[in-house]
Amino acid sequence: MIRNVVVGISGGVDSAVSAHLLKERGFNVLGVFMRNWDEHDEAGRCSGEQDLRDAEWACRKLNIELRQVNYVKQYWTSVFSQFLDDYQQGLTPNPDILCNKHIKFDLFHQHALQTLQYDAVATGHYARNSLGDFLEHAGGQITDDVRLLIPADTFKDQTFFLAGIAQAALRRTMFPLGGLKKTAVKELARRIGLQRLAEKRESTGICFVGKRDFKAFIREYITSKPGNFVDIDSGRIVGTHEGVHQWTVGQRCRLSSYLQPYFVARKDAASNIIYVAAGHEHPALHSTRIHIDAVNWLCSRARQQLATEGSLRCRFRFQHTKPLVDCQLRPFEVQLDAPLRAITPGQYAVFYDDVACLGAARILHGEPLQCLEQQVAMER
Repeated sequence: MIRNVVVGISGGVDSAVSAHLLKERGFNVLGVFMRNWDEHDEAGRCSGEQDLRDAEWACRKLNIELRQVNYVKQYWTSVFSQFLDDYQQGLTPNPDILCNKHIKFDLFHQHALQTLQYDAVATGHYARNSLGDFLEHAGGQITDDVRLLIPADTFKDQTFFLAGIAQAALRRTMFPLGGLKKTAVKELARRIGLQRLAEKRESTGICFVGKRDFKAFIREYITSKPGNFVDIDSGRIVGTHEGVHQWTVGQRCRLSSYLQPYFVARKDAASNIIYVAAGHEHPALHSTRIHIDAVNWLCSRARQQLATEGSLRCRFRFQHTKPLVDCQLRPFEVQLDAPLRAITPGQYAVFYDDVACLGAARILHGEPLQCLEQQVAMER
């Protein structure tokens, strides 16, 4: 029977309301604040200090004990170092997916369940668990059938960022906000005296970059390496850049004196060349076939179907705000029903059915429509 629950308290409204909902249901709740980054902002203030103060304030209001755990070293090794390595190799990583995978749903889970000996972990993510938002259907059985479900608030849906976690972690994870809309969460926060958090500005973007310009931030860690922008059609040099790490696929290059704007089509870290395509809708920027790494599965049935039948009809996205696109998933390959622009190596292909997130795989590269058109023409 689940009685004792550790809640990851971030200093935001979502985790605080999650803790309140757990207390309301009679669980013994312990709040834990994770310190993952130790950077100071331009004014010399540690950017996490205000979050810690807000977490302490919320726990006092809720009459919940708050402890701290420090993962700064592990975050640097598992998330930030990987982030820098990827950029140097011309990839565009997703540190939020890596943080959930390595820190929040691995190290933090181990701390809560093994070190503290609590029964379950709860977070303020907008997601649902097939075993129930409060694990009310878990029983005592360890089962492979646990699934990560799409939440009631589809606009705030965070399953995309959870797609890299281990399926086993779901068996001990509660998502108290799974059945609520964000507006209802803020309304509840005001009603229980957490108005300060309800009105707090939400953090967006990469946590360790903060409000800084990304190119300025990345220059602090990766040395500039000048190279050329090369027109993907003509092979002509059309400009220069300060390093492949400063650009991502699909980004406008802002090169002057050309009739059409240029956009990044492909990056070659070995030669330090960025290939650019003229025009936002250039075929080199669009793909229907995507090559992927191995899938991290969050649905046993989907994994078994792909293994036995060789393909799986599902839906795809590689940016959490974009609409889902129907696709055919095969081992290490995705065939989209409709072309998408700027498929980005290093990002994640995340797969869904109508109600759940099935899992995710890292994108190796997308095949440009231009190449496919040339291939078809040659076959004719």
